[in-house]
Amino acid sequence: MPFNSIFSWIIKKRIHQIELFRKYPVEVQSELLTKMMESAAATEFGNQFRFNGIRDHAKFKQEVPLQEYEHVKPFVDRLMNGEQNLLWPGETKWFAKSSGTTTGRSKFIPVTRDSLMDCHYKGGKDLLALYYHNYPNRKLYNGKHLIIGGSAQINYLSNDSYFGDLSAIIVKNLPWWAEIRRTPSKEIALMSEWEEKIERMAQSTIEQDVYILAGVPSWTMVLANKILEITGKDNLKEVWPNLELFMHGGVNFDPYREQFQRLIPDSSMNYVETYNASEGFFGIQDTSEREMLLMLDYGIYYEFIPMSSFQGADSTDVFDISEVEIGVNYALIISTNAGLWRYITGDTVVFTSVSPYRFKITGRTKSFINAFGEEVIVENAEQAIAHAAKKTEAVIREYTACPIYLSGLDRGAHEWAIEFIIQPNDAERFQFLLDEKLRELNSDYDAKRHKDMVLQAPVVRYLPQGSFDNWLKSIGKLGGQHKVPRLSNDRTIMDQVLQLARNTHHV
Repeated sequence: MPFNSIFSWIIKKRIHQIELFRKYPVEVQSELLTKMMESAAATEFGNQFRFNGIRDHAKFKQEVPLQEYEHVKPFVDRLMNGEQNLLWPGETKWFAKSSGTTTGRSKFIPVTRDSLMDCHYKGGKDLLALYYHNYPNRKLYNGKHLIIGGSAQINYLSNDSYFGDLSAIIVKNLPWWAEIRRTPSKEIALMSEWEEKIERMAQSTIEQDVYILAGVPSWTMVLANKILEITGKDNLKEVWPNLELFMHGGVNFDPYREQFQRLIPDSSMNYVETYNASEGFFGIQDTSEREMLLMLDYGIYYEFIPMSSFQGADSTDVFDISEVEIGVNYALIISTNAGLWRYITGDTVVFTSVSPYRFKITGRTKSFINAFGEEVIVENAEQAIAHAAKKTEAVIREYTACPIYLSGLDRGAHEWAIEFIIQPNDAERFQFLLDEKLRELNSDYDAKRHKDMVLQAPVVRYLPQGSFDNWLKSIGKLGGQHKVPRLSNDRTIMDQVLQLARNTHHV
């Protein structure tokens, strides 16, 4: 098909631009900050914080305070009521409803035409550009691209202004080059009832020639299993023989990797991780290594706060990209062409390389367990639970963990609620391996576990299948982009999950 040849030629030009910011990252980011200050100088926010006089990071830090959502919300409320030119020049008509599950309160992240075109869509194009670059002569545009979006309800504020999941905003405004091969239909893609949507997606794509899957791993698995159930096939390659790429994001893929290899038993199948949040498209896996390239020319200016000194909006140790170090856990701060300024995303990252800048997501600034000084982060949890599962031939669907606070002279512990697809062949060994790997990965946890002096061995709860879906449904967050928080520093989520499970099974 000639379109593959045309597309390959176009994306080779983009590879040259990516090479430029790989080689000159500091210069690209510095120039971007200057342009952003000029662009937004006449907005209300730009006037308030004197953008006209800002041309470097030092002045930027001095003039503009760090922002959390509570600081941005008054501007967002006014934008949703129709006011304009507040955070970014021109119209801001779209708002991505945040998928966070740790609180009941939704966040509405502004999405401008600039951020949609120069960030989110550019990220999609770059993902394919890098893929074609790494795997020449591919024919992805011969087949369909199955996009498993979120629970994509659109809520109209006016005729042309609306809020919904980011995936809904993306699908409603897709450029022609993406729309011609996307499946399922918009009618199905934008359905808000998730359980019916999975059924409709499966039925409508079974007979299609799918080359690419894209989505959150957990919900992609649900769709895949539904398709196998309907067709009676053993694996997805029997349904879609030309399937070659899964573009995934949203959660750590490692706990799902073995399950996908069972679903798609093909050594030539490729998996590419992306970091596309409501706030922006930040990273793409550009090599076979399990790390992502930080995308530096998407209209996003990056700053980083070491988690060792993180104090939210009151943090003082804030670095630009030239100052970061490999192996340090950082809170991610962004300023964007959607009008977020020095915004604390809540995500944490660690750099694996600074030439070029590659990184891994390590968790959330508020998703950790540090009830006893153990400082366990999501990255520790993901590696430990994947290790224990592999050694005991278990397959995990979902999990969450939190502290057990015991009174008096009793010692504390960590409690893990796990929903298995395949249970461990030895439950005691699974628990031991989980604990052992955590101790190996985290010296603070190991110190607290020494001779059970502070922490006892972890408690593992086996939950019946469907428990986490029931919990997400109970809080109105069952759907593609909504995630189960892996770690919590209190028992709120754990107690809710266990109580729901007890209503149907003894746990």
